[in-house]
Amino acid sequence: MEMLDKSKTSKLFLKSKLFIAVQSAALFSDSKTFADAIPNKPFSEIEEHWKKESHLPEFDLGKFVHSHFILPEQKEVKASDAVQRDMLQYISSMWTHLLRKPDAISGNSLIELPRPYIVPGGRFQEIYYWDTYFTALGLCEDGHYQLVLDMFSNFQYLIENNGCIPNGNRDYYRGRTQPPILALLLELLLNHKDKLPRLNESDFLESAVASLEQEYQYWMRGSAHLSHDNNKQIRCLLMSDGTVLNRYFDDHEGPRPESWREDSELASELPEPRRADFFKDVRAACESGWDFSSRWLAEPHNLSSIRTTDIVPVDLNCLLWKLETSLAHYHEVLSNPERAAQLKQAAQQRANAIQHWCWHQESGFYMDVIFSKETTSEIYSLAGVLPLVMGLASAQQAQQVSEKLASDFLKPGGLVTTLTETEQQWDSPNGWAPLQWFAVCGLENYGYQGLAMQVMERWLDNVKACLKTHGCMLEKYNVVTPGLIAGGGEYQVQTGFGWSNGVSRAFYKKLMLE
Repeated sequence: MEMLDKSKTSKLFLKSKLFIAVQSAALFSDSKTFADAIPNKPFSEIEEHWKKESHLPEFDLGKFVHSHFILPEQKEVKASDAVQRDMLQYISSMWTHLLRKPDAISGNSLIELPRPYIVPGGRFQEIYYWDTYFTALGLCEDGHYQLVLDMFSNFQYLIENNGCIPNGNRDYYRGRTQPPILALLLELLLNHKDKLPRLNESDFLESAVASLEQEYQYWMRGSAHLSHDNNKQIRCLLMSDGTVLNRYFDDHEGPRPESWREDSELASELPEPRRADFFKDVRAACESGWDFSSRWLAEPHNLSSIRTTDIVPVDLNCLLWKLETSLAHYHEVLSNPERAAQLKQAAQQRANAIQHWCWHQESGFYMDVIFSKETTSEIYSLAGVLPLVMGLASAQQAQQVSEKLASDFLKPGGLVTTLTETEQQWDSPNGWAPLQWFAVCGLENYGYQGLAMQVMERWLDNVKACLKTHGCMLEKYNVVTPGLIAGGGEYQVQTGFGWSNGVSRAFYKKLMLE
């Protein structure tokens, strides 16, 4: 009840005329600053003061905000010069800087969590769903197994109380989740059962499976009643051959509170009837974690052409296949053969559909699908490695994908995100830690160890060069010109940084460099 009451208060703030006035006035270069602000008294009182004072000639909105709200601060993440020279020391030292304890803060947008967690860093001072898995890879290598279990428990808490694991633990993220990695996180934990006695208790797996089931039902709700209507407000799409695949979505409407000004300004340039769909597609792209990329754009250099809800993403459907097969296995362990059989059948249908719809024979690569046209996208992206990660590709398909990675994606500083260069951050020339990890795992699954080693070595060399130059780990990297600060997107490159730390630490282990 307390969680719901707090959420109601936060929603009043995020929907208020005062919130809109502040965001419209561009008081802060980053719209997320005010979305994360903490009122220093009940918001209803602040709003009443604003209504009485805002019409006065001498009223100063900036002074009003600073006197009535505590604004978030980005914590310094640079380590000492000595630590900066050693990446492993830097990563180890950063875990304590990025650690957040379950402190109760009333009146702001933060969803309080019962256990400690790691934040990415910079403007991202909350836990993020899919980031956590890649961060956990490094935490495990550094022996922080209990913290990984704590974060898994936090996700169980969120899905129980919210119906899904939100994008992050903020009220304004409740309408969307992120790529479903809970099954991967559970698998990582179970691989360390000897370090965590709790995982060996009989009720742990039952509790974990219940959470995986909740996540699966969230993604599949409404699938039994699908028609060919593309405007269904759900995350499932019925293909013309009768198979069901999934897309990214967001249950909320309007501009994102954390990017209110940016969304509103771009939407104002569009015809009125298009704006609601624009907001929905922008929000759906944020659920993907790839915000933003030419993957989602009808015109690669025009963000207003975004069409995320019309895209069937190959990576999402591979992760849902993993969720289905994991659940089937765990139900067998728990002696639930009927449910296990249902999930095995669903997984097989999805695997067949991925092969049918996402494999592009002419290019020898896995691609997203444009649902309304039932054609493959023309955007080559690292999402195409996920079928290799899951073992869904044939040996011939894996060879073709690996050749494409080596010839086109591999750059001096790692793998580029897409082969399309745009102003969006999830495009060339940028590379991202989670995609390097997925690509390496996919290559290793099919025996391309040499190429996997090249990816890891180039990535680590790039990260080390930037660490030396900038004194910290970064959210993303320019892999075309190593050492050059990455750009693109709605904000400056962030420092810290959770998943870059985690993946780089795991690569050290794979390369046996520690």
